[in-house]
Amino acid sequence: MYQYTAFDQQFVKARAAQYRDQLTRNLAGKLGDDEFRPLRLQNGWYVQRYAPMLRVAVPYGELNSAQLRVLAQIARDYDTPSAELIERAQSTQDKIGGIDAPKLTTNYGHFTTRQNVQFNWIPLDKSADVMELLASVNLHGIQTSGNCIRNITSDERAGIAVDEDVDPRPYAEVLRQWSTLHPEFAYLPRKFKIAITGSTEDRAAIAWHDVGLRVLRNDEGEVGFQVLVGGGMGRTPITGTVIREFLPWNQIINYLEAVVRVYNGWGRRDNIYKARIKILVKAEGQRYFDEVEAEYERILESGAHHTIPQVELDRVSACFVMPPVDVVPDNVQEKAEQALLAQAKADKEFTRWLQQNVTSHQNPGLRVVTLSFKRLGQAPGDATADQLATAADLADKFSSGEVRVNHDQNLVLPWVRIDQLAELYQAARAAGFARANVHLLTDMIACPGGDYCALANARSLPIAAAITERYQDLDELFDLGEIDLHISGCINSCGHHHSGHIGILGVDKDGQEWYQVTLGGSDGSFLSGPAKAGKVVGPSFAAAEVVDVVEAILDVYRDKRESGETFARTLNRVGIDDFKAAANAARNTTARATA
Repeated sequence: MYQYTAFDQQFVKARAAQYRDQLTRNLAGKLGDDEFRPLRLQNGWYVQRYAPMLRVAVPYGELNSAQLRVLAQIARDYDTPSAELIERAQSTQDKIGGIDAPKLTTNYGHFTTRQNVQFNWIPLDKSADVMELLASVNLHGIQTSGNCIRNITSDERAGIAVDEDVDPRPYAEVLRQWSTLHPEFAYLPRKFKIAITGSTEDRAAIAWHDVGLRVLRNDEGEVGFQVLVGGGMGRTPITGTVIREFLPWNQIINYLEAVVRVYNGWGRRDNIYKARIKILVKAEGQRYFDEVEAEYERILESGAHHTIPQVELDRVSACFVMPPVDVVPDNVQEKAEQALLAQAKADKEFTRWLQQNVTSHQNPGLRVVTLSFKRLGQAPGDATADQLATAADLADKFSSGEVRVNHDQNLVLPWVRIDQLAELYQAARAAGFARANVHLLTDMIACPGGDYCALANARSLPIAAAITERYQDLDELFDLGEIDLHISGCINSCGHHHSGHIGILGVDKDGQEWYQVTLGGSDGSFLSGPAKAGKVVGPSFAAAEVVDVVEAILDVYRDKRESGETFARTLNRVGIDDFKAAANAARNTTARATA
């Protein structure tokens, strides 16, 4: 993983010291709240429904065990609101449609779909202490908020995926260094998100970002980028448009400067709902693309361009150090495979874990293992302080001290020896991380929703909990097969409901929480097919109806599927009408049962 340089360390520590000075002046009344607000937002500090929320950047998803332990320490020592605040907040969490509101939790971190970590209860007067603690392990919250270029995300298997053409991490790091505190792009019309992958399968959902990048090789073996522009969710879900099929790798900064500069000049600032680049691309189409190309040529002709020299790419690439993983001899690998096969025959749960949570690696003696945090009684994406510390221990023992945060809100161990898989399984099982539901229905994505977020229209966590409770039988989950279920508490789509095979969106209806259901979305993975937004199945549903609606949809799938067919493929083949009819019939059945 990336080895931070002395400059990196000095930079984040200086930023933490600067923030402490700003906070001290604010608390002393010398810096007004209005003046302090953009300064704290630039460092990832929001004020949410009940308390401040911190968003920590995890560039391209990589964390080492020391960083995980600091995140655990923050959860344990700082994510601690007063009893009075918790009591007041909990008192607002009424049942919705007969579904019990989950108890508000503290002392935990929350992994997001964009490889960030959030904390929901840190008192603002402790925020500078937390920033300094983060800086001690080269973590920060810089540009995790505000109208700037946000944390750059990538494939959690970057550098180790068997379907990878080029390791995207050095390019992601070059772009991170370019975009951090970029003076021209500090106050864009709206936030700006970049995702990058180097694999055939898109595990980074690049088409759903303002800019999506696929690093690849052309027929001559040269490295370059396919560039997509104008993707995004929210009120107007749009997938990105390919603006360049192949851009030489050393031109990526120049080209992105053209993309963002035209957006900065043309993007709307009079309407927050029409300020994202997707709206500009949709409105201007070819005119925008032509202006980007013209601006790109002006940049090259100006002499003030940022063409990346090979020596700079080499410098950054050298910072990605392979871990000291021992080579697994062929005879050891063969014996390990035989032992795994024998154990799998005797242990159905272990078989399922190998099938769902373990995948191949570029090194044939290694495997990539997903630790599932999705279980009954725990919100998707949440990890307690103890769980974070335990994950750090597992990383040290089994993965050379490294974990990755993935798009699905789980943690991934990227360097596991094949002859240690059985031992890891037992340790992960003891910690509660070995549930074999990865990519299955209960491995859902969900945002914190109205339980925590001031922007949310409805609570997402009670719905997630109710669905998880209904589908606890692993035999049933395996029979249903791989299904992406995504839940958002509002139209901002932090839970990526648009790209779910089944998407659930919380909406406000006359002051009550209701839920819209979509079908057929895709994030662009092999499982889902080309990226696209799901289609609404009808008017919104009451909270008490949602689980029955999901069950009715899945019943249609069971009835209509062909042998070996996944939910997504059945839906694409059959069409939405039968599913829509079943969903609306379930609404009427639930209404009669609760009348």
